[in-house]
This record gives sequence, C-alpha cells and structure tokens, in this order.
Amino acid sequence: MRIATRVMKLPPYLFVQIDRARRQAIRAGRDVIDFGIGDPDRPTPSHIIRALKRAVDNPATHRYALDQGMPALRKEIANWYKRRFKVKLDFENEILPLIGSKEGIAHFPLAVINPGDYSLIPDPCYPPYRTGTILAGGLVYSLPLLSKNNFLPDLEKIPNKILKKAKLLYINYPNNPTAAVAGKEFYKEVVRFARRQKLVVVSDLAYSEICFDNFKVQSFLETEGAKNIAIEFHSLSKTYNMTGWRVGWAAGRKDLVAALAKVKANIDSGIFTALQLAGIAALRSSQFQVKKACGLYQTRRDILAGGLNSLGWQVTKPRATFYLWVRIPQCHLKINPRLNSMLFAQMLLKKAGIIVTPGVGFGKYGEGYVRFALTVDKKRIKQAISRLGKL
Repeated sequence: MRIATRVMKLPPYLFVQIDRARRQAIRAGRDVIDFGIGDPDRPTPSHIIRALKRAVDNPATHRYALDQGMPALRKEIANWYKRRFKVKLDFENEILPLIGSKEGIAHFPLAVINPGDYSLIPDPCYPPYRTGTILAGGLVYSLPLLSKNNFLPDLEKIPNKILKKAKLLYINYPNNPTAAVAGKEFYKEVVRFARRQKLVVVSDLAYSEICFDNFKVQSFLETEGAKNIAIEFHSLSKTYNMTGWRVGWAAGRKDLVAALAKVKANIDSGIFTALQLAGIAALRSSQFQVKKACGLYQTRRDILAGGLNSLGWQVTKPRATFYLWVRIPQCHLKINPRLNSMLFAQMLLKKAGIIVTPGVGFGKYGEGYVRFALTVDKKRIKQAISRLGKL
C-alpha cells in the first residue's frame, strides 16, 4: 500500500528524534544532561493532583466527556483571561477546551484551509504550525525571524502573489524557539495588516506565564480589534508543569472557535472529565506556584547564560519562556567553518553527553543556532558548563 502524499511530505518529528538519541545514549551507559525537549522537570502542584484524584474517584467522570468541554472549565478560562489580560470572552461561544494546545493548533487548518491556500508561518517555529497546514492541503510561506529584527517577522516583505492566496498568519510570543517577546506596537501592526489582507491570525500564547525580571506578557487578544480576526491557543502544560496531562484551549472569534469545534467533534471525544476538573483547580487557585517556577527558571537562566558567556559564547538572557536560543560559538566555527546546528548538536552529545535542539529542526532560518531548555537543575547546569569548557 502506498502512503498518502501529504504524509510523505511531513518531516520526521524533531522531538521524537531527540528522545531517541537520548535513550540510545543512556542505553550505551552515557551520563546525559538533557536540554533538548521543553518538558518541565518539576512535579505538577499538589493541589492540582489532589483535584484529579477526587475527580477520578467519582464514577460520573468515567463516561464520555462533552465534546466542547465542561461549561465550568470554559467559565474558568474566561475568568482567567479577564483577570490576567482584561479580555472579556463569552464562555459559551468563544472558548474551546482542547486535548493540549498542540492538537488544536494542528487541527485548526482543517477548519479553514482549502487546498492551495497559504499559511504565513514564522521560521523558525513550533513544527505543528507547518504540519497542520500540510495535512490540510495548504501551502507554507515562511516568515524569517532574524536577530536584526528582534525575531519579529517583516510583514511588508511578503509578496503580493502570496498574500492573494493567504488565509492564516501565525504569531507566537513569547516565542518558541527564539524566546523573543512582542509588544503593543507589533500587535497593532499585525491587526492592521491582517485586516487589510483579510487574514485570520493564529496566536500561540503557550509561554505567557513563564517570564522574568518583572516582565509581563500580553495576549494578542488584548489588542483593539484582535478578537475579530483571531483565534488564540493556550495550555496548562508549561504554566503548571502539566505537559503529560494534555489540557489546553482555543479562544477568540466565535465562528473560528465553532469551526475548530466541528472538526474536533468528528475526530475526538473531548478531554477526560477528571482532567477538566483538575484544570479548573489549576486556573482558580493561587498562582504562587507559577511565580515560584518562574523564579526557578530565572535562576537557571542566569547560571546557564552566565556560564556560556564565560566560555566565549554569545548569549542574551531572555525575558520569557524557559529557553536559551544560542548561536553556534565562533570558537567552534573557527575549527570547522562548515559546522551546522545538526552537526553541532551531535558533537555536543558525542563529546560532552549534552543534548540540545538543533535550530534547523525548527526551520531553515533556525540554522546556526541551538536551543537549550531550562528544564535541568542547577547542579546539572553547572556540570554541563564544566563539560563544555573542556571541548
């Protein structure tokens, strides 16, 4: 049997490859320090776990869930948006719980993209932006994220022939993998541009709560006029150390939310009810644990960035996310001018037992960089710096 062409077009999923390399090294007896996948190393806060246990003990939660999510969860998401961003959302029509934001992001193009339509996608980016478009039969136009532009796309450089066929514009700030942030003026520009070109904006806000140095992240939906042109995705994964729980949501213009809901109703049966109740507990409770996590990541950021800079690397401390986006250092390029991000990542694993994510895995314009995830404790970060200093 021949596999579908659209599946053949998909690249291997980057993080599966990284995990395989990690497992292989461990099986070989290597002591591996893993900065690869952005998976929090601290446990989910205990009050959320207790809420899940109580919910699981109730047999009523064991049946099919409502495909559009519990009204109580949608209300709590709306309350959180109002409290956190001063954005008012109609919980009945403008919010859709998801089995993690990843599946919603990947499924959304099925709701709006026709074969031949373009998605305008940042490069480098979170891979499901591209794969969702490809699976829907759409085409990808890459928007370079360059350091000289503070990793913001230059929208005015998109050719008219592409814009005529474009439907979606993706933005992701705080950004994965670059850790860049965006402000009011950029978001205003996006609204103006999207209105002029009749685009739907897809905003990925997964890292909004992981921020440092008193920096506060904005939601795109805070921008005047944004809710009329956008759908925004968020998740409990990074904020509450719940990556394995798979609870997220989409929020925004009601017809976009409804279209995604229709796709999902034909594909899945919603989130396990007990997980939804745990999600309510996470959003409703004191956010002390979130602040504590940010303090932990900030300490790790400072140690790792300081250590790498002391070795002659050029590292800028990010204001958000738990990533460092780092150029391949000149000291290694002088030895091998052809060294690319994949070869560099392989070298670090082979010679130092350190896993990083090669920038090219996020797109063409990620070449020349590697990403470190700050999901490693202080002791291991210091060990990693020591190992890197011996290369």
